[in-house]
Amino acid sequence: MGISAVIPVREGSSRVKNKNIRSFGNSSLLEIKIDQLKRINRIDHIIVSSDSNKMLNIAKEKGVIAIERPDIYCDEKSKSFNEVVSYIAKEQVQDDIMMWTPCVCPLLSDRSLVEGIKLFENVNEKYDSIATATLIKEYIFDENGPINFSVANHVKSQDLPNWHYIVNGFFIAKREAMENWGFVYGPNPYLFEINKYEAIDIDDILDFDVAEMLYLKMKGENKGELFNS
Repeated sequence: MGISAVIPVREGSSRVKNKNIRSFGNSSLLEIKIDQLKRINRIDHIIVSSDSNKMLNIAKEKGVIAIERPDIYCDEKSKSFNEVVSYIAKEQVQDDIMMWTPCVCPLLSDRSLVEGIKLFENVNEKYDSIATATLIKEYIFDENGPINFSVANHVKSQDLPNWHYIVNGFFIAKREAMENWGFVYGPNPYLFEINKYEAIDIDDILDFDVAEMLYLKMKGENKGELFNS
């Protein structure tokens, strides 16, 4: 079964202007993600889905598939995220397996992508998808007080329950399933744990600056072979 990796990017960015093509580590988030996916031999097709001519031209220059997405599936108003996922899965992907690969986690390793694909190919039938996640060991409160610990019976943070939160590293499922769910993972995902560096997920300018600083530092330490192994 073939695998298509989709990079969903769009013109607008409310928190970080031109986030996907803004200068990042002497490149851009979009270019870094395309280059990374091109290194993963198991991926058959790489698709950049966007309303932006600049982003589509970058995809063409990089030798991957550039597919224009209608404005109504990019403006975050006309269509819900669920409708966007269903549209892309139905109209823009041909392979049986679909990877949703946002470019907002630039420290995600090649190794994690490879292991995630292998896991999906061999995962137990009770799981319907793969979703990247990272472990959280923090004292959590809601409006009613502590929810994962007891003040009367305090424990060290490493002894707190194993809770995870989803990270925009990558998501893998059957293309038809993503179309039907209108989402990038299903009701029973396998949580593929990535480390805290890989899990840096760019949402605002602070995230962007921190990620770029660490990216450049780790790229230098790895002599240009950032996270390849």
